[in-house]
Amino acid sequence: MRVTLLQLAAGLDAGANRALVGRRLDAVEPDTDLVVLPEAVMSDFGPADRDLRPCAEPLDGPFVALVAEHARRLGATVVAGMFERRDDDRPPYNTLVAVGPDGGLAATYRKIHLYDSFGYRESDRLSPGPVAPTVVDVAGRRLGLMTCYDLRFPELARLLVDEGADTLVLPAAWVAGPDKLAHWRTLTTARAVENTVYVVAAAQGGDRYTGHSRVVDARGSIVVEAAEGDETLSADLDPAEPGRTREVNPSLANRRIGPVPGVSS
Repeated sequence: MRVTLLQLAAGLDAGANRALVGRRLDAVEPDTDLVVLPEAVMSDFGPADRDLRPCAEPLDGPFVALVAEHARRLGATVVAGMFERRDDDRPPYNTLVAVGPDGGLAATYRKIHLYDSFGYRESDRLSPGPVAPTVVDVAGRRLGLMTCYDLRFPELARLLVDEGADTLVLPAAWVAGPDKLAHWRTLTTARAVENTVYVVAAAQGGDRYTGHSRVVDARGSIVVEAAEGDETLSADLDPAEPGRTREVNPSLANRRIGPVPGVSS
């Protein structure tokens, strides 16, 4: 499976962001199976006191329509982060949409773990999603969806693997700060190694975020990694790699705490 990661820095104007995302997707050639954009590319979070309800959109709004247009053009699945409007005027969800090659919505994942950490409170402005692992099939692979702060919770990654995921897809807006790049690199690698899966992590770059989108294989080796600015990465995921790694490192099969043996072996 060929994957393409688009690292960019979103702003607060939804129209400008759609134009930016459109330009970046326009530059992608139709030789990829999966395109992953960062968290919150429909609109950035902005200041900590910004009400996100006015900028949130429904799943049939203009942002998803743009993503669907390009998914059809590319014949690929496109995963991107947005703020999803709720009918009852409660705070929106921080949602990933996975749009299939036919332009239809293949899956949605509403971020479970909101970023109430490092002096920040995402839960003041957003609603947490239900605790339900979301897996989508793409090009013969099972992709488990996670968002940013979810990376710090290994139990979610393991739930996705127990649902058959052999690749974890992680859009993020990983806030920059002391030790944060080290955390990002360590945790993306750890989720790959402990679950013997690929990790495909597309992050926002720019001044506010860490950037360093990356693909990590099931052994924990770095396939490709960006720097801090706007960048497009591509990588080919070997479908046999997780299986080969599990023959050498059968930690999933050796579990004594977890689901029925055989699910992830």
